[in-house]
Amino acid sequence: MKLKEGFILREVAGEHVVLSISAEMDLNGMLTLNSTGRTLWCALEQEVQMSDLIQALLNEYEVDEQTASAAAADFVEKLKELDLLA
Repeated sequence: MKLKEGFILREVAGEHVVLSISAEMDLNGMLTLNSTGRTLWCALEQEVQMSDLIQALLNEYEVDEQTASAAAADFVEKLKELDLLA
């Protein structure tokens, strides 16, 4: 899985936000990410599998695999709902 083209991640006033750079893609403003979301978003800029997302969280945070797996699954589901995955 991978993110669709047309979005950029920026840090604005200490917040991680995703902005649409395409007229065809509209987030109705911007999408704010927490640090976990930022980690997963950055991983999804390349073609990855769910196991890669889980590993990215395990590498970045002191969490167990079950917690990392649940967080990754929730994030991917939200991206699917927003139609942000290619």
